Amino acid sequence: MDSVFSKKQIVIISFILVAAILRVLPHFPNVTPITAMALFSGVYFTQKKYAFIIPLLAMFLSDLFLGFSFISFFVYAAFILVGYIGVASKKMNIKTILLSSISFFVITNFGVWLIGYPNTLNGFIECYTLALPFFRNSLIGDFVFSGIMYYGFEFVSNKYLRTA
Repeated sequence: MDSVFSKKQIVIISFILVAAILRVLPHFPNVTPITAMALFSGVYFTQKKYAFIIPLLAMFLSDLFLGFSFISFFVYAAFILVGYIGVASKKMNIKTILLSSISFFVITNFGVWLIGYPNTLNGFIECYTLALPFFRNSLIGDFVFSGIMYYGFEFVSNKYLRTA
């Protein structure tokens, strides 16, 4: 009897689960693997429904520990868009990581502006200006974790998933 998931998909799911666990552990502010996890899933899952279902489930499970907030809707929306960037581009590179990071920053901080700042031009500018230090941290996390996931998966694929 065949498994529901192939060996490749099990490895991808394992990477996603590790990323979700790392999200729950103590870390520097905004240096998390969530953008990398969404991009990675979009690029590597051959069955694209899993590119969205598995990472969203991992996010949801980690949020059970971290808690939900009014901003969660925007985080999940940005997460889905980043997954789509991975599906559409079919690659993890500097361009797709940067596009994913910027998209996540713009969408989530739009939610912060709507919920936590005056809905004026000054409130908008203040919100995004105050978010810039967090964006720097997000970029660091996105590039580091994307590299780890990309090269880690390539290593595991070459070593254990290739057939002769």
